Amino acid sequence: MPESPTRIVLDTNVLYAGLYSASGKSYQLLKAIAEGRVRISLSTPLLFEYEDVLKRNQAVLSLSDAEVEVVLDNLCAIADLQAVYFLWRPCLPDANDDMVLELAVAAQVPRIVSFNAKDFRPASRFGIEVVTPKIMLEELQ
Repeated sequence: MPESPTRIVLDTNVLYAGLYSASGKSYQLLKAIAEGRVRISLSTPLLFEYEDVLKRNQAVLSLSDAEVEVVLDNLCAIADLQAVYFLWRPCLPDANDDMVLELAVAAQVPRIVSFNAKDFRPASRFGIEVVTPKIMLEELQ
């Protein structure tokens, strides 16, 4: 029986970095997600944050409105969609990070992949590990 893919919540900064540069670890992680080696959990609030950040940075990312929509549609198609009924706020310094943690708790996902590990320190109280894209990729090897 094939091994089930690793389950994560993808912080917005990693999605942005992966779309910004095809030479970094974030891009490689996005490829692993597209290949089904990693499964992401996604909530409606996090999807809206993805959309907001990508649309605000379209020029930098060289993405059209249609291309942003394709990225978001593809993420929705491959993600495990999760409703969040219980909020843990405020738990982290940034309210947007709280939404990422709440999703991880609700989806019972063991890892959040982010560049802001220090801001997510309280996630350990919920049994959730916060790792960078580099560490996540090393674990996939």
